[in-house]
Amino acid sequence: VQLVESGGASVQSGGSLRLSCAGSRFHFDDYGIGWVRQAPGKDREGVACISRSDGTTYYADAGKGRFSISIDNVKTTLYLHMNWLKPEDTAVYYCRAIEGIDSCMLFSGHIDPDFGSWGQGTKVTVSA
Repeated sequence: VQLVESGGASVQSGGSLRLSCAGSRFHFDDYGIGWVRQAPGKDREGVACISRSDGTTYYADAGKGRFSISIDNVKTTLYLHMNWLKPEDTAVYYCRAIEGIDSCMLFSGHIDPDFGSWGQGTKVTVSA
């Protein structure tokens, strides 16, 4: 599994960004794929996940109504559309893939950094 993120940037509060995660060497249909973020000095937290294997979409409360996750089937790329960004959204955003059904459940609660496949991360900074 290979995941490469892009799209992180510095924006002002209220702005928008689209993060991309190019996936290769695995079949998207067999995995739950999503985003996890880590703010400075904090633990990793799940943001959103989508699974074509079981039809699940998950959003953490922090991003509901502002973030949208999607997949481009042709490009095998995962996206995170982020609107109305807040300073508390500042973090490194990681793409993560977990094989099997119910895998989006592993994007809530405690995030085990040793479980699943990860990209290298892309940094998002939101200024007030």
